[in-house]
Amino acid sequence: MLTIKNIEETVQLDALKLQYLNTTTTALDGMWLCGFLPMATHFGFYENETLVGYCAINADGYLLQFHLDPQSQLQASELFTLIVEQNSTVIGEVKGAFVSTAEPLYLSLCLDNYSNHQTHSLMYQQNRAAIPYQGGSIEMQLASDAQLSDFVQLAVNAIGAPEEWLTGYYQRLINRQELFGYWENDKLLASGECRLFDTVQTEYADLGMIVAESERGKGLATQVLNNLITRADSNGLTAMCSTEMTNIGAQKAIVKAGFISCHRIIQFSNGHKMD
Repeated sequence: MLTIKNIEETVQLDALKLQYLNTTTTALDGMWLCGFLPMATHFGFYENETLVGYCAINADGYLLQFHLDPQSQLQASELFTLIVEQNSTVIGEVKGAFVSTAEPLYLSLCLDNYSNHQTHSLMYQQNRAAIPYQGGSIEMQLASDAQLSDFVQLAVNAIGAPEEWLTGYYQRLINRQELFGYWENDKLLASGECRLFDTVQTEYADLGMIVAESERGKGLATQVLNNLITRADSNGLTAMCSTEMTNIGAQKAIVKAGFISCHRIIQFSNGHKMD
């Protein structure tokens, strides 16, 4: 059995993470890959002191990634079962897993070990064969440092995310010039994100948007997305985005903007399969 150790500096996992991405069937959701994953606790798998794999577990005790290099794949099933059955004293409690349908090896292990699962989110990519959006257009302004608190408050009111996390998240987007706002009468009514990848999935732009509750149902969400798609197109990038399964309004806006969903993010939870 492989040895499991906590990883303090995730830079040593860079080669394995790139190896992992090469096993996926399409681009992974940017928020999960670049937002949630870096905040997770990482554990390395060692064979004779050689690092051959890793897993990542978030603060709620859910697996976000699991990978072994090809030479060690024969041990994947046994190791994964040990972890999800909470028999690793190093890792401790594991409540379940999040995995997309674009991650076949990791997904297969989850299907083998969990009996309870549900669709958490829908993953979308730009459908270039679709008829272009024919609705109205809006002008969105690049966000500035002085406007940070406005974007944070919009998100707090709309989605209830923690203010401290949002402040750091939006500041990074502002620094990278990836955050945009739609204003009327000096009031921020919608935000749009056009997130770029630095080293992987560089042919994609990952989009996000929030519309103030008072403005929903007016077609503004689709107009925001259309503006962001135009930005992605101007850089020769394919747009992608995601939304939770329960957010019907966002799903309608996303489809209207010309996206198609072929993949899902699945949430697995305890209730292991019986022999």
